[in-house]
Amino acid sequence: MDDWGDDWQPSTTTTSTRTDSATNDWDTGWPDSSANSAVKETSDESDLRPKAFGRGVGRAQRAATWRQQNGGTQWADQSSHSREEQSVSNNRSYSDSGHNSSKRTVQIESSFVGKVIGKGGQTIRDLQTKSGARIHINRESSGYDTDIELGGSTEQMDCAEKLIKDLTQSSDYSSSRRSFNNYSNDEHKKESADTEMIDWGAAIAESEAATKQKWEALPPISKQFYFENSDVRAMSADFVDKFRAESNNIIVSHFNEGDTRVIPNPVQHFNQAFEHFPEILGEIKRQGFEKPSPIQCQSWPILLSGFDLIGIAQTGTGKTLAYILPAMIHIDSQPMKREERPGPTALIMAPTRELAQQIEKECQKYRYRDIKCVCIYGGGDRATQINSVGKGVEIVIATPGRLNDLCMNKHIDLSSVSYLVLDEADRMLDMGFEPQIKKILLDVRPNRHTVMMSATWPQTVRRLAVTYMENPMQVYVGTLNLAAVHSVSQQIIITTAEEKRDIMYDFIDKMRKHNSDERNEQKQKVIIFCGKKALTDDLASDCVLKGIDCQSIHGDRDQHDREQALEDIKSGAVDILFATDVASRGLDIEDITHIFNFDFPRNVEEYVHRVGRTGRAGRTGASITLVTRQDWKHTPELIAILEEATQEVPNDLAEMARRYSAWKEKHDAEEAACGGRRGGGRGGASGDGCFKCGESGHFSRECPNSDGGRGGRGGGRGRRW
Repeated sequence: MDDWGDDWQPSTTTTSTRTDSATNDWDTGWPDSSANSAVKETSDESDLRPKAFGRGVGRAQRAATWRQQNGGTQWADQSSHSREEQSVSNNRSYSDSGHNSSKRTVQIESSFVGKVIGKGGQTIRDLQTKSGARIHINRESSGYDTDIELGGSTEQMDCAEKLIKDLTQSSDYSSSRRSFNNYSNDEHKKESADTEMIDWGAAIAESEAATKQKWEALPPISKQFYFENSDVRAMSADFVDKFRAESNNIIVSHFNEGDTRVIPNPVQHFNQAFEHFPEILGEIKRQGFEKPSPIQCQSWPILLSGFDLIGIAQTGTGKTLAYILPAMIHIDSQPMKREERPGPTALIMAPTRELAQQIEKECQKYRYRDIKCVCIYGGGDRATQINSVGKGVEIVIATPGRLNDLCMNKHIDLSSVSYLVLDEADRMLDMGFEPQIKKILLDVRPNRHTVMMSATWPQTVRRLAVTYMENPMQVYVGTLNLAAVHSVSQQIIITTAEEKRDIMYDFIDKMRKHNSDERNEQKQKVIIFCGKKALTDDLASDCVLKGIDCQSIHGDRDQHDREQALEDIKSGAVDILFATDVASRGLDIEDITHIFNFDFPRNVEEYVHRVGRTGRAGRTGASITLVTRQDWKHTPELIAILEEATQEVPNDLAEMARRYSAWKEKHDAEEAACGGRRGGGRGGASGDGCFKCGESGHFSRECPNSDGGRGGRGGGRGRRW
């Protein structure tokens, strides 16, 4: 205040109020230089007002002090009202400049509003100065267009309209403030004008024609290599039915209705299938096999006849050999010489690297016409795998992920593949490999010979068969219903999560005592399955700290460590292998005597595959499964499997299944009554209810039918049975 002198007074000459209707409707933004001149002519001191009270935190206090010293005179701070005052003065100057003031409305695209206003309002001020017209942008406009209201004489409005039109139609406009939506609208309009209707029918026909031309250029292939033995040909229908029933209930059928092809009779001996391939017979005898397994008895005649095959059988039934020997004959019998083929002839896909390596070892057991195979999987040395493929191989065994990688980078050519195997197809689909499989099969000729092996027959596998197989024949061994290996005794223990470790260590102690007794010739080996990788490492580390030799295997371990773990359990260096479900399929460790399910698997199908790791190749085995309160939803299916295998069903397990069924029936009824609303209520949100009575709405410790015990959220456990 001292800088301005004691006699400084704010000028009221330029303070204006909008009273006339002509000026009240216009908001022109910042005034131009002529308007500023008009204000300055009225009072030179008016420009000093913003500086009178300064800036910052003390501004309001200094203004209040000034008002108090000047008798309470109310003066609005120019920082908040200067634009309005100057705008009104500006409007009046425009109004005074034209004798016949009128209004006009023009429209521009909303995307150009920012350009008309300009940075800090500079452009709109320039337009007003050049034209002399008042320009007001209607902010309430919506849609693609915005209204601009012009005021002034006809000449002024014509000039303003022309300037605005020239500005918005200039080709060099590129606003940095242009919004994404406006940009999208412009592009959409541009594309709409240029887009032509696509004839999808013609496009599809053109694609199919190009695909057909691509595959027609390839050399023909042969699939028929079967010479039916006279004894097999002479089998009567009754004899065939009896043989199939006695061979673990072999069931053969056509996949497609209306297929009238004759299904080949099964073979009983190796020579009936391979009498025209003596080298194959020699390799089989060298391995010491006495007779083919049920899946092999029926699969070999079908595959050697050139028919696509779907094989459904339990683990450990010889499915691998069922397709490997026909693959070798197929490779050696093609019209094109092997050295002229651009890539492999047989492709075998498997879900895990362990299963892929197992198949590779099985292939390497049979030396036939110098056929070479290579295993491709994630986690292995990529450069080494690429070099192996580049040297020339006839059989590629691969996991879908790594194979897709090599195909995309043109390291492997699948156009010469004429024999395709999808092993453990259900497992590959469960693991989410369907997109990779579909992409890989785009590079494989459609008239290939296709084999699909699976332990189960879910809808996803059926859909895959419909899409990628040509009139396949189905061979079931056993039953289509889920069933565990009958050579394994299955023990179920109802327990709590806290007691699991004690039960496991009791089992390990008994097994170690058995193995340390020299009178016992057969040593025991066990695979302990866990639900999580971290738990697998935790239990293995705990055992090592207790001085117990063991190994562990799961998906996060390095490939070298996984291979070492399998080698140690096979060689007998360790007797205990902790594993996740990565080891539940395809691993062939013949002398595993026990399976210990520390955690119940995600579904009963995985339970069957776990149990199938023992009792293989004619041996017997045992499984021990710990079942807790959290696993009760699996108990009805588990009981069905035990009953099918003529195993004892514990009373505790039967009671748990009964209570779960009662709870589920009531829960489903309540959910239907609520219009499908899920969850809600104590014990209902988790889908568990009370463990003791099967009712929902209370914890097990509060159950009126029992004296309780420990409880918990979602129903609690109650006391141990």
